[in-house]
Amino acid sequence: MFTTVATILAASATVVSAAAVPINNTPRGLSGSASVTPHVQYSSSIGVLGCKINTDRVAYWPGSVNCDDICVKVSHGGRSLHLLRVDSSAGAYDISYDAWNYLAHGTSARDDPQMGGGVPMDYRYVDPSECADLLDEGGKLPLSAANSMNYVASCLDNGSWAGKNHVLYNIANPTCTIGHNEKCSLDLAVSNQPDCPSGLGTGGVLKGNQVKNIEYGTGEVTVAL
Repeated sequence: MFTTVATILAASATVVSAAAVPINNTPRGLSGSASVTPHVQYSSSIGVLGCKINTDRVAYWPGSVNCDDICVKVSHGGRSLHLLRVDSSAGAYDISYDAWNYLAHGTSARDDPQMGGGVPMDYRYVDPSECADLLDEGGKLPLSAANSMNYVASCLDNGSWAGKNHVLYNIANPTCTIGHNEKCSLDLAVSNQPDCPSGLGTGGVLKGNQVKNIEYGTGEVTVAL
């Protein structure tokens, strides 16, 4: 049995679930400490496209991703990094493996991969502008036109940062393997669906926009599926 593109598209439609609808319950400037662990496979519960961001700088934090507080500054041992909070976890404070490796050990996971569990780190939510260099498109949040509309609609309703600073692409999944690398427009006065040059959700296999993961313990760079 083989997996068709249609099957993959159907599966990708679950990227944004009801649980991913944002709740603005994280006040700007909130800080704390947590035992932070490494995360290898890129994902995003709100449909942020990995081919349009720095996937080595992502926070996979507990709770829903909201519309304003997507940038968190994490510090340890005199080192700090800004991370995009674009995915949720069941309870663990995960961050990209490369970010964990640098904060915990002072080196990139590509050059000197380390292994281990939770490391005590401090964090603070900061203004999204502080994560602008992690985003393409002049600091705007790149989202899947087909699978991010629950998130976008909620953020548009509350006049939030994400509501005002996002770009929609006709790419069906966060690892950018399905769709067309084209921007879509949204006019809610006309339709609640984005308008894409090639037709919303019509893309097949997308090439040339690979998302890379760094393998745990080896530092080998692999293509995300």
